[in-house]
Amino acid sequence: MNKSEILQIIQDKLSAKIENLERLINETRASNNETKSSMGDKFETSREMIQQEINTLQIQLNENRNARNSLKQNNTNLHQTIGLGSLVETDKGLFYIAVSLGEIIFNEKKIFVISTESPLGKILFGKKKDAEISLNNMKQKIIKIW
Repeated sequence: MNKSEILQIIQDKLSAKIENLERLINETRASNNETKSSMGDKFETSREMIQQEINTLQIQLNENRNARNSLKQNNTNLHQTIGLGSLVETDKGLFYIAVSLGEIIFNEKKIFVISTESPLGKILFGKKKDAEISLNNMKQKIIKIW
């Protein structure tokens, strides 16, 4: 497996999310400007709800930017023990330890991109090939680490 190509897919997906969030924030700000009126509390409540939405989007944007920046620390060399930048094959699936992103497809295979802070990421961290882990009463055996 080419971890550099997988890392590029992850970066592209995060960049697309960032662009989408930036667009949503700009559109929401524009709609907030359109609600300015002297008609009273009804419009102030609407503007406050829009501002809360902008704040929520801004938090998501910052999280995705931080995730994209943290990818620069990923080590694409082969690993003996699981850590940041490891690609792990278990008997239940493929996992890339990087950021919390979810599922990607690479060479027609599903890879779950998880962070070291996720429950599975915490359990996998520091493990070696042939180790067995258990999460939610489901056992998995580590088959290969890249």
